[in-house]
Amino acid sequence: MAKQDKPLGSVSAIETYSIPSELPIVVSSEVVIYPLMAAPLLLEDEGGAKAIEAAVEAGHKVVAIFGQLATAEPVDKEIQQEHLYPVGTAMYVARAARTSDGRLQVLAQGMGRVGLEDILQSNPFPIARVKKLQTVVKNGVELEALGRNVFGQFKKAVALAPNVPKEIIGALDALPDMDYKADFIASQLNVGFEDQQKVLGELDLFRRLQTINQFLNYEVEILEMRQKIHSEAAGSMEDAQREYFLRQQLKAIQDELGDGFDVDDDVEELREKIESAGLPDEAKKEADRELKRMARMSEASPEYSVSRTYLDWMAELPWQKKTVDRLDVKKAERILDADHYGLEKPKDRILEYLSVQNLKKDMRGPILLLAGPPGTGKTSLGRSVARALGREFVRMSLGGIRDESEIRGHRRTYVGSLPGRIIQGLRRAGTKNPVMMLDEIDKLGADFRGDPSAALLEVLDPEQNNSFVDHYLDVPFDLSEVLFVATANSLHTIPPALMDRMEVLEVSGYTEAEKLEIARKYLVKRQVSEHGLTAKKLSFDKAAILEIIQYYTREAGLRNLEREIGTVTRKVARKFAQGRRRKVRVQQKDVAEYLGARRHRHEVAEEEHEVGVAAGLAWTPVGGDVLFVEASVLPGKGGLKLTGQVGDVMKESAQAAMTYVRSRWDSLGLDENFNEKKEVHIHVPAGAVPKDGPSAGITMTTVLASVFTNRPIRKDVAMTGEVTLRGKVMPIGGVRDKVLAAHRAGVKTVILPEDNRNDVSEIPDSVRKGLRLVFVSHMDQVLDKALFKRPKKPRLVPVLSAN
Repeated sequence: MAKQDKPLGSVSAIETYSIPSELPIVVSSEVVIYPLMAAPLLLEDEGGAKAIEAAVEAGHKVVAIFGQLATAEPVDKEIQQEHLYPVGTAMYVARAARTSDGRLQVLAQGMGRVGLEDILQSNPFPIARVKKLQTVVKNGVELEALGRNVFGQFKKAVALAPNVPKEIIGALDALPDMDYKADFIASQLNVGFEDQQKVLGELDLFRRLQTINQFLNYEVEILEMRQKIHSEAAGSMEDAQREYFLRQQLKAIQDELGDGFDVDDDVEELREKIESAGLPDEAKKEADRELKRMARMSEASPEYSVSRTYLDWMAELPWQKKTVDRLDVKKAERILDADHYGLEKPKDRILEYLSVQNLKKDMRGPILLLAGPPGTGKTSLGRSVARALGREFVRMSLGGIRDESEIRGHRRTYVGSLPGRIIQGLRRAGTKNPVMMLDEIDKLGADFRGDPSAALLEVLDPEQNNSFVDHYLDVPFDLSEVLFVATANSLHTIPPALMDRMEVLEVSGYTEAEKLEIARKYLVKRQVSEHGLTAKKLSFDKAAILEIIQYYTREAGLRNLEREIGTVTRKVARKFAQGRRRKVRVQQKDVAEYLGARRHRHEVAEEEHEVGVAAGLAWTPVGGDVLFVEASVLPGKGGLKLTGQVGDVMKESAQAAMTYVRSRWDSLGLDENFNEKKEVHIHVPAGAVPKDGPSAGITMTTVLASVFTNRPIRKDVAMTGEVTLRGKVMPIGGVRDKVLAAHRAGVKTVILPEDNRNDVSEIPDSVRKGLRLVFVSHMDQVLDKALFKRPKKPRLVPVLSAN
């Protein structure tokens, strides 16, 4: 809007300007504009902005501004007459322009009071029928006396108030009559929106002046009190600093209000809290000593607030408060089963603890470590445990913590010191026996500030944690009734001493069948609910969920699966937002439409039988994985080259494999010096990912035997195991996760060390039925199962001579 005018300015110009009976209206909940008052407005409401622009385009440039009642709907909802104050102001728009962020900046001047008769239109901007209102003036001695008193109080307030220009008195005197003077004074008052509306809505000049007089008297009293406080406090400024001056001001205010602060009352209040907290003898003795010390301090002393904070912590900790465990084992089992599918080991351990609690009431809480890949439900299981036991739940994330004081607290000598996270968690829980989850305990760090894992040694030791001493409290606190549940993705980064204090429960990855059941029972329902849909609008076929599991995710947990289900759900929600009415049933053939082309190949068996390529099995912090090992033979001088960012242990496994193959040259049908003029290159794909460990030993040995004998390796065989120089196959870890990874990849035969036979019991029956598990104790057995047989040479029959 380029055209700009000046405000109307004079009273005569305002009084002669015509106010239409139908006006666009602006709704405000913050600003009140009085007649003759010029004020800038910044409108964020698009309806109000359009109303201003419509008035300018109509030529009369007049809009009405009405206040919005506090109980009304927000401005962006449809405006109703009952949402607005009945009296507003007609205002002339002198200037209006859009800012860079799209808001409308307006300079307007009040013209006169108008009454709201009817809302004629709400969209695209509100229009109302209004009626110009006149002030009711009953001239007389009382009105004149009241007016003079109001003007005198206003001048007094201006004189007392700091930073108020004295020219404002001249502006008041220049106004022609008492009506405009009253509105001018009201516009200068430091009162709230509702009080301003009260003044605007009063048409009787005498009552309006009475209201203004009440506000002015209160304001003058506050200003005089402020001046008095300032004078009293200034007398003691010579030997005190700024902080002391501010405290004196506060004290003077409290004395005037009759609400002065008394140190003795504060001490007595803390003493009552400490008595009722049930502190043990040692803690009670320390609290009483600190309380006596605090009673002798001045409230202005910095040490006073330190002692006050310390005693607050001592009084608010749950020294004796605890919840009663729900000892109904069957009910607890139902709760755990309802919240989580599978996870039998952790569930059994919790139910065992409950069972023992039934027999021995004073049993110490177990310290459990749930170790497994991300997304397998470790953290949420902690909440379920708390719900099953009827205890409070506190979660503490330890990932990235490097300061030992985060666990043990800071000593009170430091400014802003606080207790450690253990004590803070107990205060939040409000009981001394919560379920406390130590999340991501394997990701603790250490630096010059100490080692948090060392501080946890006392916390997680059942023989010591009944007298845990936080540096801030400096008195023992009993943690023996806390049920600690820690989580980790990898056990390798946890210090042995800390690991020794916890009972490790492995939470392995899920099978496809388990993922399918979890998705049907939990994930789909949760995503459908979170996206505003219902089962009547959206359903997933089993085949569709299985399609997502097999070809759109490759994980041990469930997070990516839930994300993909959420993606489908959002796309369906969009259809309903665009007008769809019929239910959507997601079938297998529809998945590609929602998620795009398949991202993973499910079958390793799609590969050909190849020479020098074998499928190994690896364990990672996110579950098991299939790891291919490749080898090629080139002309050279008998060297061995390894690539693919392999670690030192894996390099040594390759050297041991090479030595074994060379030692078995005869049984493999090779020349004695078969490798002297050949160089072997072993590569492990996914070169950007670091790899290490001894379990690829038999895989590397098989690859080397394959390339030297030119015998293909079976495409549907995967293997894992450590190999010695004599060819003995040693046991490895992570069997369950590795076998699950092989099953996900479509492998038919898995070769495992004989010593890992007992670990097979952890593998679900549904997986074992689809796999052929071969247990070996020697490398010769591995080669026999993995390599194709060498074609037999034709037998030579001697030809008899005629002679």
